[in-house]
Amino acid sequence: MTHSHDHDDHDLGFSHDLPRMIGRRKLLSILGGVGLASASGLPALAAQCVALPWETAGPYPADGSNSRDGSVVNALTQEGVIREDLRPSFGEMTAEADGLQLDLELTLVDADGCTPLAGHAIYVWHCDTTGLYSLYDTPEANYLRGVGVADDEGKVKFTTIVPGCYDGRWPHIHFEIFESPEAAVSGAEPVLTAQIALPEDEAAKIYEQDARYSNGTRNLGRITIPSDNVFGDNTDAEIEQQTLAMSGSVSDGYTGTLTIPVDFDAEKSTMAAPPMGGEGGPGGPGGDMPPPPKN
Repeated sequence: MTHSHDHDDHDLGFSHDLPRMIGRRKLLSILGGVGLASASGLPALAAQCVALPWETAGPYPADGSNSRDGSVVNALTQEGVIREDLRPSFGEMTAEADGLQLDLELTLVDADGCTPLAGHAIYVWHCDTTGLYSLYDTPEANYLRGVGVADDEGKVKFTTIVPGCYDGRWPHIHFEIFESPEAAVSGAEPVLTAQIALPEDEAAKIYEQDARYSNGTRNLGRITIPSDNVFGDNTDAEIEQQTLAMSGSVSDGYTGTLTIPVDFDAEKSTMAAPPMGGEGGPGGPGGDMPPPPKN
């Protein structure tokens, strides 16, 4: 019996055939996501598809899962939450967040195949320049929160500010991903809850040079990625994947890009030791529920 083969596909080599032979997800596990990828000729593919681990939503998600002063806090049901500019409040609130502009471009993909998650929604929230969260620490505002919907390439864009650094946590951005915008606003379970880490060099420069981040330099000097209660138990490959790539300047603002791979079969465990607490974190103002294990 004779077999017909596509000559071009056959000659693409080991880096082309390996994912097909053992499976995409298993390959990434073997390669450690990044470290050995270059040896197999797969740096672009592997480095962009390390599935992010589930992290805690923390005490300030405003997604209907907790309360403040006895009332459930849910920004997702408020008119105007689907938006691109996160700096102003929306709905009936009018306060606006001040800080250094950060233009985000997030790409949502399925970790199994690195294919775009078109039509999926992402809810993003983070603290202000000194570590305070709207609707909790600042109940009269709902800024620095919003939902975006991925286009055909899985891309979602937001305009926001660079988050501050509060005591006990590495500077970060929270997010939840949903199967659709309808799922996001209806109380459906997310397909991933995780966090984005800011790169140390850019964060340090911003906190040092921009007076609006008055406690940033002090608090950043007290924390490292390994000692952070959320990021500290992640692999090097996971940290590289979930660290925002930032470019720009303190005078002109920054852009930040990140690819977020979702493992739809991942374990939804977020257990870890509690953080130190402090302004904007568990033990600080806002929120009447006990702090969760991670924030």
